[in-house]
Amino acid sequence: MACLHDHDCADHNCSSDWSLFKHIDLPKVSALNEAVTGSVKSVFKPWEQRLNSSEGHLESNEGDPELIVFIPFTADVKIKSIAIVGGADGTSPSKMRAFVNRDGIDFSDAQSMQAIQEWDLAENLQGVLEYQTRFQSVGNITLHFPDNFGADTTRIQYIGLKGEATQMKRDVVANIVYEIMPNPSDHKTRAETGGGFSHVE
Repeated sequence: MACLHDHDCADHNCSSDWSLFKHIDLPKVSALNEAVTGSVKSVFKPWEQRLNSSEGHLESNEGDPELIVFIPFTADVKIKSIAIVGGADGTSPSKMRAFVNRDGIDFSDAQSMQAIQEWDLAENLQGVLEYQTRFQSVGNITLHFPDNFGADTTRIQYIGLKGEATQMKRDVVANIVYEIMPNPSDHKTRAETGGGFSHVE
């Protein structure tokens, strides 16, 4: 289901408030079948810059419109909606499929696995369409774009994810818990000190 805003988002600031951009682990974002290696990172940007193409775009290899985009997060998140701004002249993706918390998905996997959700996309050159979802406890999401609107390549200028962070990564939490747990070796007992009180060195 797509949501078309009925007001001026610049006035309401409706998307930037809930943007998950700051929670994306950008150095670990990757794509399969991208014409320029690493170009996928350029499509993740603040919502206000969604139409800014000066930093590049993601494009598939010539004659093969299929793309897979892997997006890990620095915290577990809840995803409420996804926005895709594609290219003109038939290069926008026409379909999107999502897989949650599945690492290393390739094209063979994507074609054989059941997606958690699928959407038929519209050409969204101004970034006003959002596709609703309710994904919980997401550590990473893989987006599969199997086709476009008839061009030889698929082009994506912006991928926007809206939602909220729900908790820190488990390894970060474990480190914090470890640090606040008292270490018995750091404390002297009454027998060791000869006094009536223990103290921390």
